[in-house]
Amino acid sequence: MGSVWSSPERPAYPHQALAVVLQVRARRLHAMLWERPNEPFAGAWALPGGPLLADETLGASVARQLTAKVEVSHLGHLEQLETRSDPGRDPRGRTVATAYLGLIPTHVDPALPDDTAWHPVDDLPTTAFDHGSIVRSALVRLRSKLSYTNVGFALAPPEFTVAELRELYVAALGYDVTATNLQRVLLRRGVLEPTGEQAPPGRAGGRPAALYRFVTPELSVTDPFAVFRPPSRRPGSEGRRGGLEG
Repeated sequence: MGSVWSSPERPAYPHQALAVVLQVRARRLHAMLWERPNEPFAGAWALPGGPLLADETLGASVARQLTAKVEVSHLGHLEQLETRSDPGRDPRGRTVATAYLGLIPTHVDPALPDDTAWHPVDDLPTTAFDHGSIVRSALVRLRSKLSYTNVGFALAPPEFTVAELRELYVAALGYDVTATNLQRVLLRRGVLEPTGEQAPPGRAGGRPAALYRFVTPELSVTDPFAVFRPPSRRPGSEGRRGGLEG
């Protein structure tokens, strides 16, 4: 069994560092995946990542792996997500994988290698290993943190209207919210601040919208007990939007 792990890509005690990189693109949340050319799972799509080397930390490893796909400087946020240790997750032998969650703001459009592409998280292609399940774990983490932290800064451009921010939250949360409710909650928590500027008027004219920005680009807990909820499904509640609490 030892010879199976003898190559540089398969260290003696294999531990993989993976990254779930998410970005809102065209009003839908997407994950960055690359197409595997070789078995196992040839032709399936996988998370960027690779082996943890003997002389590096997990954080350094995931940064190194991501550099092959996208510049790490493009990330608005990166945090450790979870570790998978199912003995059967890799048909070649025992492999432990530690996954990270990375977020890219909408104003960045990184150039990707030919084998890499963005895929909507609600319509993923066939994925390798347990990577589809890891993406779902990342969605749970992101949606939870959108409730009680200011992590939306890592999805948003430097300045935005409330309507534009609402589109990002709707894409990330997977359900509708109202711009008015979102603005009220985030302003009350001290997450947003007005820039004092206005967006250029659209083609339809109308009153120019105020521009906002996140107060800080550093992750912080803004309300530990807050929960963003989907619209009510109670009878007679059709058409209700924006179940945000906090």
